[in-house]
Amino acid sequence: MTRTLHLERPLVAFDLETTGLDVEQDRIVELSLVKLMPDGERQIRTRRLNPGRPIPPEATAVHGIGDADVADSPRFGQVAKSLVDWLRGCDLTGYNIERFDLRLLAVEFKREGIEWPEAGTQTIDAFVIFSKKEPRDLTAALRLYCDRELVGAHSAEADTLASLDVLLGQITKYEDLPDTVAGLHEYTHARDPSWIDASGKLVWTADNQAAIGFGKYKGKTLSELMATDPGYLRWMIGKDFGDDVKTVLAQALERRYPVRPTSENQA
Repeated sequence: MTRTLHLERPLVAFDLETTGLDVEQDRIVELSLVKLMPDGERQIRTRRLNPGRPIPPEATAVHGIGDADVADSPRFGQVAKSLVDWLRGCDLTGYNIERFDLRLLAVEFKREGIEWPEAGTQTIDAFVIFSKKEPRDLTAALRLYCDRELVGAHSAEADTLASLDVLLGQITKYEDLPDTVAGLHEYTHARDPSWIDASGKLVWTADNQAAIGFGKYKGKTLSELMATDPGYLRWMIGKDFGDDVKTVLAQALERRYPVRPTSENQA
């Protein structure tokens, strides 16, 4: 007999497309919800939203939604009341929602003076279930790629031998995976092309100026901050950011700004 989910009240699955990954600063550009009723009926709502700010090119590259696509769409505040009414009395689910989507949606509601989720709402993150049922540790990887058990786990030699065998097994299993060290290095270190540093704290703007990539000054160029709040750059230098970030900031304080490498320079 096939097992199924037993519901006592509606369960809403949802996903967001956004201007970025900063919970406090970014905005929703598309919201899709599926309400699963206890009797199995599904109600689907999908709408685009105008974030009230330009959508960064790197975000458009991910979800395909640009400024023109949402120019005539409502702001979140215009739909917040009807949306929270539609969600009232429901539990929530999605894939990897607890790290970002759930938090960002709650912040969007909070800006409108609405506390959400309501008390008593239960959440189910399918990613958490996946992680628990299909662990991604070395033992599981060795079983998947090499069809053998890890004997002597957590001894340095056994773990080292297993990790090498896993890598060789991955190259055998995935035909599209590079089979050179250089190729694998590039594959495993791929990052957003707009990032200046390894963590994306500094980014290139659309017109190739260096800018802040997070927080209250997200999108502000270093030259703009030198004119308005150079103390923020000094604050960043004093915090736990990478040396690659601090080097760029120290040069900016001397009004020496980075130049984005061209393909010719990178060759």
